[in-house]
Amino acid sequence: MDITVKQFRRCDLVKMKGRIDSQTAQGLGETFNAITDGGRFRIVFDMSEVSFISSIGIWVLLDTQKTCKRYNRGELVIACVNEKIRYTLDLAGLIHFFKIYDDILEAVGSY
Repeated sequence: MDITVKQFRRCDLVKMKGRIDSQTAQGLGETFNAITDGGRFRIVFDMSEVSFISSIGIWVLLDTQKTCKRYNRGELVIACVNEKIRYTLDLAGLIHFFKIYDDILEAVGSY
């Protein structure tokens, strides 16, 4: 698991490499919590190098989205999702909870 965070003026870019499963989801959740605890609620999650997401990983994304959208403070947007993960989110009925962008620059520019 390799998670990097880059802070921009209007949002934070979180990039993860590897799988999001029961072993790594807690670390990802802690990263998102550190950002939101710092008062920043506009997050772009780069999933270009994520190969798998489990149900606990989906739960972390939903929980972060809920925290970001509370009181209309911001939101979590997802960039560069591979087709398998996009299909998983669609199958779970969660595709409409997230804005999904094909390009990181477009996702960051959405803020």
